[in-house]
Amino acid sequence: MAFLGSLCLILVFTKFAGHFCNRIGVPAVIGELLVGIILGPALLGWIQPDEFIHYFSEIGVVILMFIAGLESDLNLLKKYWKPALSVALLGIIFPATFGFLTGSLFQLGFQSSVFLGVLFSATSVSISVQVLKDLKKVDTKEGATILGAAVVDDIVVVILLGILVSLFHTNGGTDEPLGESLIRKVIFFIVVFALSKWIVPTLMKISSKLLMIESVVTMALIICLSFSYFADLMGMGSIIGAFFAGIALSQTKYKHTIEEKIEPIGYAVFIPVFFVSIGLNMDFSGIGKQWLFILVLTAIAVLTKLVGGAIGAKITGFNWKSAAVIGAGMVSRGEMALIIGKIGLESNLLSETYYSSVIVVVIATTVIAPFLLKYTIVKQDESLRL
Repeated sequence: MAFLGSLCLILVFTKFAGHFCNRIGVPAVIGELLVGIILGPALLGWIQPDEFIHYFSEIGVVILMFIAGLESDLNLLKKYWKPALSVALLGIIFPATFGFLTGSLFQLGFQSSVFLGVLFSATSVSISVQVLKDLKKVDTKEGATILGAAVVDDIVVVILLGILVSLFHTNGGTDEPLGESLIRKVIFFIVVFALSKWIVPTLMKISSKLLMIESVVTMALIICLSFSYFADLMGMGSIIGAFFAGIALSQTKYKHTIEEKIEPIGYAVFIPVFFVSIGLNMDFSGIGKQWLFILVLTAIAVLTKLVGGAIGAKITGFNWKSAAVIGAGMVSRGEMALIIGKIGLESNLLSETYYSSVIVVVIATTVIAPFLLKYTIVKQDESLRL
């Protein structure tokens, strides 16, 4: 029953770590990751990345991606689709290109370099949203464009990740011809679209009429898990299925009910274990030799999102001050990049040698982003007062 003690330690330390991080203005996820580093093999060695941690973290990442899909506002995307699409695509092309070039420069190998580009194409605007709320900028055109671009970014990067993992055959499966692999992906998206449009709404209506406790939430979990399982069968990865299950349910009238019930399940137990598991896998023994890689990749990660997003906003009619705000709002990689990094390690797309360094860069961008966003907003406000 040692796993109960491990779970108890994780929950106690992550809640206090998250509390102190929030008090000093640092994302709580950073505190949870640090708990994994401190309690894991890197320092104290109280908790090991065993089978229990593995399964709990797998459930955690599926729930986390499901929630990300639920929070995707497609209506906002429809309203601001032009600037959102422009910001998202250039905010993917720039980091993907320079991330790949950085990986190649430091001789990570072709597959790892491609993966590095995909990883730093991701964005996580949960931290940016908090800054926008604090400065009362959420309802501005800049705020809406950042949120809309985040939806596009998430969808495109999740698809790219699924294709990357499948095409490079890194999970130990048998080789599959490229044509068959692509057909499986096309089938996956056709089936998911059909289920989302016609079957999911019907299932949710049926569940709302069942005389059972939390039948709506249970049905939502059934849909999430079935989408995840189907995605895994089709070689796309379970998190891709969970994400699109969330998007499908976000289009129903049960969206807010599901969010209110699912978030406590995820954030109370499973999601903290997932972020702790990232810290448990970190090894700092050779990180001192990679300081140049960390510095270069951090600069590339920040600048490519900032510049790519800003140019994307500028060409759709924003002035440079507003464009800088939008670019800064896309810089944070946060939990999305942490998820992709963990998948890369498990899929052998990212070697253990560079895993810890990449996570350090993700943390750096997540900490830098809110300060950068506040700075660009202040500069914009100053220009408006002149």
